[in-house]
Amino acid sequence: MFTGIIEDLGVVKDLIKDKENLNITIESNIANELKIDQSVAHNGVCLTVVDLKSVKYTVTAIKETLDKSNIGGLKVNDFVNLERAMKLGDRLDGHIVQGHVDQIATCIDVKEFDGSWEYTFKYDASLGNITIEKGSITINGVSLTVIDSKKDAFSVAIIPYTYKHTNFNSLNIGSIVNLEFDVIGKYISKLQKMKA
Repeated sequence: MFTGIIEDLGVVKDLIKDKENLNITIESNIANELKIDQSVAHNGVCLTVVDLKSVKYTVTAIKETLDKSNIGGLKVNDFVNLERAMKLGDRLDGHIVQGHVDQIATCIDVKEFDGSWEYTFKYDASLGNITIEKGSITINGVSLTVIDSKKDAFSVAIIPYTYKHTNFNSLNIGSIVNLEFDVIGKYISKLQKMKA
């Protein structure tokens, strides 16, 4: 379980294919605090640490993860949003994030204002996921509030701190991101469909 509050920007240092899997080595300031078998969210995808070496660690993404997220599109030197699992009893500063990506989206617009940015994303609404105005959404692991909710698109406003400390500063029109929709909203939506 995560909160969507990013702890560090990791740098992809190595990518090794192993059958249908991808072993990803990340350099990070939190690497020396990790341990084997620990869960870490990478752009919102929960992956298990399988190897540790000083300031680097390795995780493995399987075909299911590669098919449903932007992890398979990573390149060496890409920045990755990182968050360790939350501790029981800690403050929940973002919202409840599972680390299970629902689908990807494409950035279709970026507007820069005087001190903030607005990003708009388009996603495949046929998969049944929805956003609501002022509802929670996780983009590349970042807990955010939806503005301008539409059937297959939405926008989010980014403050300078988030822009500087996450990979939002490297997103452009055409960038592919991971989306995790609000888990409570997903349950309510499914219950409504079951009643219909």
